[in-house]
Amino acid sequence: MVEAWTAAQIREAERPHLEAGEPLMRRAADGLADVVRDVLRASSSSRDGRAGRILLLVGSGNNGGDALYAGESLALELVPQGGAVTVVPVGSRVHEAALAAALAAGAVLDDVEAWCDAAVVAGVLPAYDVLLDGLVGTGSNGAGLRGDSLRVVRAVLPVVAGATWGVGAEAAAASASASASGTGRDAGTSPAGGSAADGDAIGPAPRVIAVDVPSGIGVDDGALPDPPHVLPADVTVTFGGHKVGLVVGPGAERAGRVVLIDIGIGPDLARMPPAVTTP
Repeated sequence: MVEAWTAAQIREAERPHLEAGEPLMRRAADGLADVVRDVLRASSSSRDGRAGRILLLVGSGNNGGDALYAGESLALELVPQGGAVTVVPVGSRVHEAALAAALAAGAVLDDVEAWCDAAVVAGVLPAYDVLLDGLVGTGSNGAGLRGDSLRVVRAVLPVVAGATWGVGAEAAAASASASASGTGRDAGTSPAGGSAADGDAIGPAPRVIAVDVPSGIGVDDGALPDPPHVLPADVTVTFGGHKVGLVVGPGAERAGRVVLIDIGIGPDLARMPPAVTTP
């Protein structure tokens, strides 16, 4: 049995802990980083021994802060080994302290405009092993992404999902255009716009890890926007308790394997009736 709660219930459970100054974001980030490490270890054979490369798509919400603090921890390990952690800030603002921590640890900040170009993304994204989707968290109601978040997702979808998830003719055309222009997977590009001529390998699409929820799903009902511009996750790392949208509706199909991280609010949620209970 899986019990799931609404976004409002999760926030209510978190409230006393936040008021007490407990580091919920750090707990979430530590758990997220551990899952990323597990995914990297599982895919190590396909990387020929090189250190992992991670892309962070970071929005304005707390899940963007979770991703950045996880990026800090991972950069401290990966960058000295020749790996990379790239931060793409998407939205009007980012968590400033978490961004500063990630950059101090060796992460690199990249320009969001490049990641809105499907042809550029088709050449660069396959050089990464893991993509962290930290664009939108529990504030999403399934009405759809907007602004740069939507532009980035539309550019990334042809690489990580393609027509399998109903991306449609627009995405297929963008992917074809990327191949025709020499910016596809064999074009020899690498993270942050560099060149793979020094031996960097261009691999398959990265594993997508959603931070708390896949960005854009209806957190309380699993609804998808129309068109369904949502990055399908291989793994969703959710914090404190399962969200309804991860276990019901078409949103659940985009969540992949769901990993629940204990951040210390379990007893508070246990006092609330779950919104949904599934087998």
